[in-house]
Amino acid sequence: MISSKHLLPSFFLFLLVAVSSLFAGLLFGSVNIPPYQVATALLSPGDDAISQIVWQLRLPRVLAAFASGGLLALAGALLQVLLRNPLADPYILGVSGGAAVGALTAMLFGWGLALVNLTSMIGALAAISIVFGLTFRNGDWNVYRLLLTGVVLSAGCAALTTLILTLAPASDVKGMLFWMMGDVSRAVGAEGLLSAWLALIIVTATSILFSGSLNVLSLGQMKAKALGVAVLPLQVSIYFCAALATVASLMMAGAIGFVGLIIPHVIRLLGINDHRWLLPLAMLLGGSFLTLADTLARTLWAPQQLPVGVLTALLGVPLLLLLLSRKR
Repeated sequence: MISSKHLLPSFFLFLLVAVSSLFAGLLFGSVNIPPYQVATALLSPGDDAISQIVWQLRLPRVLAAFASGGLLALAGALLQVLLRNPLADPYILGVSGGAAVGALTAMLFGWGLALVNLTSMIGALAAISIVFGLTFRNGDWNVYRLLLTGVVLSAGCAALTTLILTLAPASDVKGMLFWMMGDVSRAVGAEGLLSAWLALIIVTATSILFSGSLNVLSLGQMKAKALGVAVLPLQVSIYFCAALATVASLMMAGAIGFVGLIIPHVIRLLGINDHRWLLPLAMLLGGSFLTLADTLARTLWAPQQLPVGVLTALLGVPLLLLLLSRKR
């Protein structure tokens, strides 16, 4: 257990890790660039090859990876409180399934990247609407019905994605699989990057604002009501914040697994359970983790790129198992 007087140093340590992960993402790739050249390119960009690589290729990519990882970690932490289920992750409510059906349908018909992003967003929003509409009725909110609806919807979307993969030409299957396993290289331009960071700031700030109520809600709905917490509005707010974070991450990098599940657990296993600190630390660690995983994905077998979702699983699962084995 980390005492309250050690939480601020822990925050600065996680902040240092975040900055270091971003800088590492600028250093390494198919062409390794010395640190002083990266610093020079950042401070005084020019028309040389190093500046072009840093500003046009690597900087947008590491920023996209960090934003996606932070959003997934926040969504996972919020849903684990909402559902009171340690296995909850950002994709448990069928959002990624709906987005996958939309994106793969667009790829099947050969539509461009803009339409792929649009249809994936439509699919994700449709999943959110279906789950919320079937769960919230007549002013009644049931988290167990929410979880069950999300699981059923995810199963249906999984069947549809399998059907689309079966019908798709062999030349398109690899691109579809990369989307389903997560691919930061498909990150959209400056507008998409700005939207993802805006969503990250909004969700982080909003979550921290009601973090005290989250601490109470984690004790149970009855105790939260007894202590004066407006449980129903809080649950609805948590749901839509988590949904916004998940959709923003999906638009940026596709479906990347394990980040939203593992990162909140890592923070808790370090002894941090207060959501006033857990949420910002999860955001920083999630962003750092995905940035480092993406750096490895484009470096290990360069110039060939690995799906970053595979790296998040290969790195995250052993880390969590190690922490669990050391935890009493």
